Amino acid sequence: MWHLLPREVESLWTLFTAPVIWALHFLFCYVGAAIFCEKPDFLGLDFNNLRIAIGVLTVAALILIVVSATLAWRQWNFGTDDPPHDDPSRKDRLLFQGYATLLLSGLSFVAVTFSALPALFITECIR
Repeated sequence: MWHLLPREVESLWTLFTAPVIWALHFLFCYVGAAIFCEKPDFLGLDFNNLRIAIGVLTVAALILIVVSATLAWRQWNFGTDDPPHDDPSRKDRLLFQGYATLLLSGLSFVAVTFSALPALFITECIR
């Protein structure tokens, strides 16, 4: 799997990848549940189908976040250089970006997990 990932990712967009995945996951889960609870016969599906869809979406989001964290870990040189990375050099900038992306990926992983937990415990819409 390591050979499939690029060697260096030098874009600032990688820093925002995991939080954007979490935000989209949150949006789809809660908007989907709100639409389903307001109009349960909209698609002709029951609540368990919505729970399964949220589960599949959660697994996909977590996989994408792990890929983002793996890229960040590689950019940070596999954790061999300890922070702070505060020298005004290209190397330290890339190390800082990798470290920050790794931390944001971890936070986003936890956030996606907590966003999906209501789908496990809520069995139906309350009207």
